[in-house]
Amino acid sequence: MAANIPQLRFRQMEMADFPNVMALGNKVHGDNYLTEENLPDYFARGQSDDGRNLHWLAFADDILVGIRITFAPGKWDVDTWCTPSAWPFPATQLCYFKCSAVDPDFQGGGVGKSLLYHSIIEAQGAGCQGGLAHIWRQSPNNSAFEYFSRCGGELIQDHKDRWYRSSVDDGYYCPVCDGICHCTAAEMLLRF
Repeated sequence: MAANIPQLRFRQMEMADFPNVMALGNKVHGDNYLTEENLPDYFARGQSDDGRNLHWLAFADDILVGIRITFAPGKWDVDTWCTPSAWPFPATQLCYFKCSAVDPDFQGGGVGKSLLYHSIIEAQGAGCQGGLAHIWRQSPNNSAFEYFSRCGGELIQDHKDRWYRSSVDDGYYCPVCDGICHCTAAEMLLRF
């Protein structure tokens, strides 16, 4: 007989989830990565024009153990950290995988991959041919890059100091850099 194995379930994020989403996101990525100011904006960006919600959550029993924040096509900025000339699709056919966080006690069990696939299904329904992400190269053991690569992500380009401005201007505290962030982001594209 199995000993107290938690029941995993997945559902789309709702505004009522914000406090728990911020707590988990900041536990994994560092203080002030998700805030009361940016999370409502991120939530709005994940709502497609046809009414789809691209954000997904994972629960073990009733405890939040994973988040996937995904921006809908046309609801994210092509900025200096993007290389659109290297993309096989225009930005209007791409979602943006903003954030994924899985509680350390549940990492390695497929929670992140399941959350990604839930978001992909919604993004495909919104007309996306793929998704773009900036993957944290300095994640412990470079696990974020390994995970996204295993899911089919293709490296476009590395960008140094991707979160530097967030750490200087917005109070983001990088747990790897012990404050001001100099981490590299791997710009990656996942074709659907």
